[in-house]
Amino acid sequence: MMERELLQDLFRAAVAAADPATALAASLPERPRGRTVVVGAGKAAAQMAQAFERAWGAPVDGLVVTRYGHGASTARIEVVEADHPVPDEAGFLAARRMMAMVHGLGPDDLVVALISGGGSALLPAPGPGLTLVDEQELTRALLASGLPIGQMNRIRNELSAIKGGRLAALAAPARTETLIISDVPGDDPALVASGPTVPLAASRAEVRHLVSLARLTLPPAAAALLASSDNLPPRPDDPRFARNAVRIIASAAMSLDAAAARATAGGLAAHVLSDAIEGEARDIGLMHAALAREVIRRNRPFARPALLLSGGETTVTVRGEGRGGRNSEFLLAFALAIDGVDGISALAADTDGIDGSEDNAGALADGTSVARMRAAGIDPRAALANNDAYSAFAAIGDLVTTGPTGTNVNDFRAILIR
Repeated sequence: MMERELLQDLFRAAVAAADPATALAASLPERPRGRTVVVGAGKAAAQMAQAFERAWGAPVDGLVVTRYGHGASTARIEVVEADHPVPDEAGFLAARRMMAMVHGLGPDDLVVALISGGGSALLPAPGPGLTLVDEQELTRALLASGLPIGQMNRIRNELSAIKGGRLAALAAPARTETLIISDVPGDDPALVASGPTVPLAASRAEVRHLVSLARLTLPPAAAALLASSDNLPPRPDDPRFARNAVRIIASAAMSLDAAAARATAGGLAAHVLSDAIEGEARDIGLMHAALAREVIRRNRPFARPALLLSGGETTVTVRGEGRGGRNSEFLLAFALAIDGVDGISALAADTDGIDGSEDNAGALADGTSVARMRAAGIDPRAALANNDAYSAFAAIGDLVTTGPTGTNVNDFRAILIR
């Protein structure tokens, strides 16, 4: 199998390992004596709802919110599509309906929360004194900040009426079972989609300090709420959560293990570096490139041939006006650092099939990528400076385009060293 075909096959194996149809059926909660109400949000929410309906085999109703273009056919659970990464009115109205749906349930009822990455933007519910416009402005500021996803979601928790466990608190005394496809490094369930049903052990003072360190300019209403003691999120020891349960049903670690197993079965030594890598995408690209060059030149720390796998969620501090998500930006920095080096090829892609806000999942690169970009009239360093990795890889036909995959365990990076 050629290098690029192998890399794409490994990506498909990673995505398949996080398929809701497989992952969810093995994690069904105990059936209640009363009603079962399904709620959820995220890029995989519709596929999770579809899988739940097929596996549950009992009466159910509910509502989940997913990104435009990520819908799936369901019989009883309503699927609403909304905007991502900046929230819109469709998500706002769906969040209000969801909160009303769980309010008033009894102790014999069950709320099943289907949560996956992307839910923070898809389930906007501004806190007291805030509007949807405020939440949109807050989201844009967070996206441009370069903060890791976990820190962004800590800030969102303090300024929301639904995040930080508030949806589960509203559902009490009903029991809430949360099934999660995790997209956050470390798999903290309270940080996936900002934890609408999972409380986070954090203080408002810590969040204020975080905002100060990041030099974030918040909308005035958001700044005022953060400065107050209003709308404090519930604590994990709140008795309303006593009967609740949380399960991670798919994660980056599981997907990386599946890709490693596929490679090993083909006789290739696979090494998982980490499932929780964070940091500026271009810097992480340089680090991976340095490691690949060390293997090529000195046969260490891994012997050739070798496959290096990693996951997590990098970030991009937006400086330019180009097109491209974090995986494409990672790979452009990587390509520049291995320019002219023979024997290295790589794929970086988002497991949800959409890298940032473009139509590609990611891209492919090797030691010839930079020379081919220049031959196509692209200055790759200028493209990187302008956050325009998409255009650079599009010019040489090396974008990886899959369309929405129905799942989301974040970044997947595979580097093949012959």
